[in-house]
Order: sequence, then structure tokens, then C-alpha cells
Amino acid sequence: MVHFVGAGPGDPDLITVKGKKRIEEADVIIYAGSLVNRELLGVAKEGAEIYNSAVMTLDEVVQVMEKAEREGKTTVRLHTGDPSIYGAHREQMDRLDSAGIAYDVVPGVSSFLAAAAAMKREYTLPGVSQTVILTRMEGRTPVPEKERLESLAAHQATMLIFLSAGQTEEVAKRLISGGYPSDTPAAVVYRASWEDEKIVKGTLETIGKQAEQAGIRKTALIAVGGFLGSEYELSRLYDKHFSHEFRQGIPE
Repeated sequence: MVHFVGAGPGDPDLITVKGKKRIEEADVIIYAGSLVNRELLGVAKEGAEIYNSAVMTLDEVVQVMEKAEREGKTTVRLHTGDPSIYGAHREQMDRLDSAGIAYDVVPGVSSFLAAAAAMKREYTLPGVSQTVILTRMEGRTPVPEKERLESLAAHQATMLIFLSAGQTEEVAKRLISGGYPSDTPAAVVYRASWEDEKIVKGTLETIGKQAEQAGIRKTALIAVGGFLGSEYELSRLYDKHFSHEFRQGIPE
């Protein structure tokens, strides 16, 4: 059996109880060494085989899984954050399907959720935005033409931009050209939940230079939108005049 496990954003306490249990039980662990906190490997049992996928190809990763399966061993494939977001685990699951190897997925806490916690902000503020866009700017890996930043910016929704911190200035320019006002609040969150976490706040007009001055070029998330501001509407869920299934509102 292969277990794909979301390791969380960095803080070893932010892995799920189920995820930690899977690591403790595993005979073989393949972890994303460029991002996963190695402290998580400290709970592995004695004698567990540990592989760093940062130096491996897809074929090599699958070969380790297939060998473990032949030997009757349990494998944990440890991905950073939640494996469903930029985790490249679909291609691994498809290979396991072809090989007839059973697997499951244990979800994890994504870095975009850890970033919200670090900033002490809510992405879906009433009257500001009820939509969250998770995306990236094209680099060595392209994005579909219809998902270019300029097109997504037209919505002026809350946007979290992964894998683009080294191009923060360019990201900001393209978001402005796509429709966000230049004074839209923006932030860059470096290594959310890690001990060396760093947050830089500004606007789309200033955030590129601020990130550069802070030396942030990778392992960071760019956050954009009015949710970072101070203006929003109160939730109707707790409005004393609003009725719903569990409470009768007071007439105005």
C-alpha cells in the first residue's frame, strides 16, 4: 500500500494526526526534500528506508514504490502542504493504477492556509471577495493561455500566487495591467509557519521592491486583494436580525 501524505506547510505540528501515524508506520518514506521539514522524519520507525525525491526522477520514485510493494512493505510518499496543490502526484497515482498498486491520500494543510493564519486575515470577507484564486505565473512550467495573470486579475478576487516569488515585480505589473488598482493591498509570505517565517506587506505598486529588499526570492506566497485591507461588511450569519435554520432573527 502507498500512502500519499500531505506534510503541511512546514511547522511539524501542522501535519494531521493521520499523516503522522502513517509516517510512524511506514517501511519506506519518499519525501519531497526541497520543501518538507526533515523534523517530520524523526517519528519514522527504526530501519525505515528514506528517500529524498528532490534528486529522483518520476521513474525512480515509482520504482521504489514498486519494489516496496513486491516486498510487502508500506510506503509513504510525503508531499509538502497538501499534495493536490502543485504536488505532481496525479502522475504518480496513474502509474500506480497501471501497476495495480493500491494507494490512498491523506490531505494536509496547504501553505496558502498557513499564510492566512500568519497574516491573521480571512480570504473571503463579505462585501470584498467570496472567491479565492490559487494560481502561479508561468516560468519553466507554462500555464494555459486563458489562465494568464492578466485574465484572472479582471475578477479582482482574492488571489494567492504560488511559485512566483522570484518574479514579484513582474507579477504585480501584470496584475495591475489586468485590472487590479495599483493601490490594491498585497503581501509576500515567506516560509509560512516555519521558524524563520517572514511577512512583507504593501500594495501592488510597492510589493515588488519590498520583497526584493527583504531578500525574498523563493519559498514564498504572494497574496493580493482587498481582504488585506480594513473595509468589509459584517457576516449575516451572526447578525441578530438575520434568521436561519438554527436561530430566529430579531425584527428590525
